Amino acid sequence: MSLIAKTTGIMAFFESLPAFILMSIVVATIADFTVGRVIRRTVTKAAKSAQRERLGSEKKNARTAELTDLLMGERREQRAESIGSLLRSFMKLLIWGTTFLIILTKLGIEIGPLLASAGVVGVALGFGAQTLVKDYLAGIFLIIEDQFGVGDVVDLGDATGTVEEIRLRTTRVRDLSGVVWYIRNGEIIRVANKSQGWTMASVELPVAYDEDLERIRNIVTQVGSAMDEDPQFDDILLGRPEFAGVESVSGEAVFIRIFAKAAPQQQVALARAIRERMKLAFDEAGVKVPIVARPYPQQPPKTL
Repeated sequence: MSLIAKTTGIMAFFESLPAFILMSIVVATIADFTVGRVIRRTVTKAAKSAQRERLGSEKKNARTAELTDLLMGERREQRAESIGSLLRSFMKLLIWGTTFLIILTKLGIEIGPLLASAGVVGVALGFGAQTLVKDYLAGIFLIIEDQFGVGDVVDLGDATGTVEEIRLRTTRVRDLSGVVWYIRNGEIIRVANKSQGWTMASVELPVAYDEDLERIRNIVTQVGSAMDEDPQFDDILLGRPEFAGVESVSGEAVFIRIFAKAAPQQQVALARAIRERMKLAFDEAGVKVPIVARPYPQQPPKTL
């Protein structure tokens, strides 16, 4: 067989229908792999850029914006991975759907009527499943906007608890009593996230009415500085606890307020630690704490 005949045979093979289908599948596979790899690399880069130094090394920075940015690093990493997974699924559907339509065209099948029929069916399904579409769209925006994530304590109106799973259609929340709630994403009207960025620990303490408030302020400042420097509180304390001022006054006591920024879901633990440290500091300084911590309302006189 001559070289010309072999060349003609090879060209004829590549111009044949099986070769076209094979090449289309190969091209789609390469495109799918390349796009997936680009998305994965982009997600990895975004995840690395979202990583921050451990919380304790930056806890002395008391500016809320920077604290929020620090604590949201891990959340941005999770969101980047979620968006990357969504993009990979969309691009896979687009690449293989386009390849399928091209192959149908090569087979001589008119795709115009097919697309028209699909459009009619899509409109019918859209009217019948608009609630489902609403749920999926809401799920996509929940992931993109990072309104809450797994492990967050949220109030979604119908349920308040810890988020255990986020899907495109539903969100699973476990409340404080252990009940699991499945909430359709399209029905989530508002989100109160109690775990994003930082929280505030508030402590109210009574001191004797005749105590020097400036002395009390200095004790609070000393205790706050000691806690701020203590590595024990690196994971829960964000900045030095501050003396906020006098909350209320009674005949026996003056109630002071102490504020401190805490890591998400750590405000209760931090408030307990502040009370413990302040109690020890008051004992050491000889600060008098009244026996009656709060004034009780007077009871009306009994009538005979």
